[in-house]
Amino acid sequence: MEFDNAFEVPLPPAEAWPLLMDVRGIAPCMPGAQLTEVIDDKNYKGNISVRLGPVALTFAGVVTFEEIDNVNHTARVRAQGTDAKGRGSAQAKSTFKLEASGTGSKVLVHTDLTLSGAVAQYGRGVGMIQATASAIMNQFAKALKAEVGQRKTTVPAAPSTSGATPTAAPPAPQSATPEPTQPLPPAAKPISGFSLMAGVIWNSIKRMFGAKT
Repeated sequence: MEFDNAFEVPLPPAEAWPLLMDVRGIAPCMPGAQLTEVIDDKNYKGNISVRLGPVALTFAGVVTFEEIDNVNHTARVRAQGTDAKGRGSAQAKSTFKLEASGTGSKVLVHTDLTLSGAVAQYGRGVGMIQATASAIMNQFAKALKAEVGQRKTTVPAAPSTSGATPTAAPPAPQSATPEPTQPLPPAAKPISGFSLMAGVIWNSIKRMFGAKT
């Protein structure tokens, strides 16, 4: 099944694009996601927990950036994962496009999702999948906006220009011990089942009234 989503980033494209490509940095903003391993700059391992109706699922898999166009701000991503309890698997191919908007930037996402096994039955309703994807994107956008605001408030102050010539600090001693690997970010809290069900009901109501008009 294919569906589209969009969200806003309160930064101009030139600043928003590097932020979105920083997988380690934005992983905590994605509901239910946990980055478990950085293979290289285009391949990542992780888990994502989602809820399809009353069923909670956790997929473990790999996300690969198959194409990144830093000039036109587009990317193509492939993700595949298997449910931890052996209830099936999911494969997704997504394209991302970033364009300027009145508030900064708008991200357009087109996804082609394939479910197999028992999970295909849980998510057989297209409305359910779309409501889940929309809820995840909306929460991701809110978390990302908060992250942008926090980064803006923690920008270091400019050095003083009082006229005194600062004394250069002596070089740090070289250590034979390698620097520790930067820790991976913690898992993000999944979206509640109530939120998803409310979204499905609301979308169903809108479709029902839309069909009558």
